[in-house]
Amino acid sequence: MATVQQIGEYKLGKILNEGKTKQIYDLPNNPGFVLLLNKDRISAHNGVRMHDLDGKAEISNKTNAKVFELLNKAGVKTAFVKLASDKAFIAKNCDMVPIEWVTRRLATGSYLKRNPGIHEGFRFCPPKQETFFKDDANDDPQWSEEQIIAKGFKVNNLLIGQDEVDIMRQTTILVFEILERAWMTRDCALIDMKIEFGVDANGEILVADVIDSDSWRLWPSGDKRLMVDKQVYRNLTNVTAQDLETVKRNFQWVNDQLEGIVPKNDHLVVIIMGSPSDKDHCEKIAKSCKDLGLNVEMRVSSAHKVTKGTLQIMSEYEGVIKNLVFVTVAGRSNGLGPVLSGNTSFPVINCPPINASTMNIDLWSSINLPSGLGCATVIYPEAAALNAAQILGLSNYMIWSRLRVKMVNNLISLKKADQELRGVKEA
Repeated sequence: MATVQQIGEYKLGKILNEGKTKQIYDLPNNPGFVLLLNKDRISAHNGVRMHDLDGKAEISNKTNAKVFELLNKAGVKTAFVKLASDKAFIAKNCDMVPIEWVTRRLATGSYLKRNPGIHEGFRFCPPKQETFFKDDANDDPQWSEEQIIAKGFKVNNLLIGQDEVDIMRQTTILVFEILERAWMTRDCALIDMKIEFGVDANGEILVADVIDSDSWRLWPSGDKRLMVDKQVYRNLTNVTAQDLETVKRNFQWVNDQLEGIVPKNDHLVVIIMGSPSDKDHCEKIAKSCKDLGLNVEMRVSSAHKVTKGTLQIMSEYEGVIKNLVFVTVAGRSNGLGPVLSGNTSFPVINCPPINASTMNIDLWSSINLPSGLGCATVIYPEAAALNAAQILGLSNYMIWSRLRVKMVNNLISLKKADQELRGVKEA
């Protein structure tokens, strides 16, 4: 593949790395970033099999962009920035960790050979995670986490130890579960996949490299016979031009299915306060909702004083939105939550503005419900937002994904805080 000088608006510097299917260029006018240029080439078995495939570069580039844009939207930390051309994209400059991280939902392929006695289709719950050292000459041998730690990789001045392995393992499973749920919306099973990590100049671990049809197994309707991934190419005995067209057609199908795969933004959390004096408390709930990517609207109505008006507000939303959660904020004698719960089939969450001097009374009026009512009660604004997100996430995988990302980010934050405090302090 000939060296090029410029792609789109980007002036290219030297080639930093070249693999079987892509080139990585320095960007002298954009420090901290690189350009990855895909090749019209497909390979398997660590380069033992390789063919030119016209159009693959563009398909792979678009597929990779859609996957990373989805992950970025969910809040996953990745190196991907944006598309640069039909065949290239911009990414943060990273030094790569020389490990392939593989996640499996079903046992198939090489896993069966390495684990005799496991039948094909055995389901892993939670997903099975494996690691392989990138070494083409030795066919990428499987490594344990202990081997990775013992090796003492130093990547962009970051020593890869137990904490870093924990972060990459949990992020690997996170990425798999997000994409698994995305593919479920297309009635397609994500069987297994591999990703790689890089470390940027700030020492941050990012999902890097490429995620495209070379990276996973996809079985439409969960049927192995319908596979549309690179395994079709790997399984070929003799590769003909017609076979290559079939592979290309499969890759294009995958790219097409990713179009519009991000769920519609058609949900709403309605916060109804019993008095304008509760506005500060409601704004804290609203902020926590927005931090989770939730749409939110605030209203004022008293179920005691204007019951018909409260029910009218409820009806306004019921008539136009199908993914809906009500959060009610009322102190003293809380009739707002119970009245809504008794008149709607949508979820209702009480979040009373607790006053320390009247806490027991205020809280009791929210949790001591008449029979037949099912509204939950929480006392912290963040808890109300998280509860709403958990409910809406049942039908919207992007909301669910942001919750899972929050869990992994909590792990990362605690790991970093522990690293800063760790060490024996002399008396």
